[in-house]
Amino acid sequence: MNKIEGLQIVMDALMERYSDRVPDVKKIIQAMVDKGIINKADDIQNDHIAFRSLGLPQLGIQSLEKIFLHYGYTKREHLNFEAKKLDAYWYAPPAPNFPRIFISELRVHELSSAAQAILHSFTDEVAHDPVDDLNLDDPRAVGDFLHQGLWRLPTVEDYQTLQAESEYASWVIYNRYYLNHYTISLHHLPQAYNTCAAFNDFLEGIGIKLNDAGGKIKISPDGLLCQSSTVAQIIDAPFADGRSLPIAGSYVEFAERRVLPEFVHLDPKDLKREHFREGFEAGNADKIFESTFSSQVKK
Repeated sequence: MNKIEGLQIVMDALMERYSDRVPDVKKIIQAMVDKGIINKADDIQNDHIAFRSLGLPQLGIQSLEKIFLHYGYTKREHLNFEAKKLDAYWYAPPAPNFPRIFISELRVHELSSAAQAILHSFTDEVAHDPVDDLNLDDPRAVGDFLHQGLWRLPTVEDYQTLQAESEYASWVIYNRYYLNHYTISLHHLPQAYNTCAAFNDFLEGIGIKLNDAGGKIKISPDGLLCQSSTVAQIIDAPFADGRSLPIAGSYVEFAERRVLPEFVHLDPKDLKREHFREGFEAGNADKIFESTFSSQVKK
């Protein structure tokens, strides 16, 4: 098996469990088929997938990225989220049929000593980088790893204490490496649906609740990257103290990449990935992160 075949197995494992956990995924895809926007789910181009992590020596970006670098991804720009205390990088795929990858991490050392103590009480159970124990050439093992717990379940008290200071921290301590979101690429859809504005109308028409932090459409300063997202799906989460709590799980994102100015003269049928706006925008992503925040899920 070559690495491209292996990567496809990893992606399939991620998407299968993610779509089971986020009912909005199947609801949106089925509605797209019913409306004739696509013929089948595979017609959708996945713009990017995203993971959240904790910035600690044995975890975080430096750990998780090893998996995707092994499968041929290329590390690209750094993004900083000052108020949310986050760093992130995105990774370009080895072939155009694979999504970009976005990995963020929490700057744990910038939290209060109380929050740091709670996080370390869990992450200290991970004695060394767990990816170093993985056979990266076994894509099924990699798929399983991305869905397993690296530390014990939190108590409701620990979860809520973290949530009060950093909703990102509480999300990661419960959800671990579960896929945070996948992203439907809008600019490849039929003309009536290939913008954030048009697709948002379609989504709300089928009863999908959208993240309105910073507006329902997040637009980069250059006007070439538009993004929107659903509000995270609520999951009934069992905690270590025997209690259950409805908490934010994962969500679906939508991205419209516009044609770069130097390529606007091209016939639309000749447009390829390199002709569209590439990369990410911190201002957009900052508000997309809030899809899992209480201010959105409790609307």
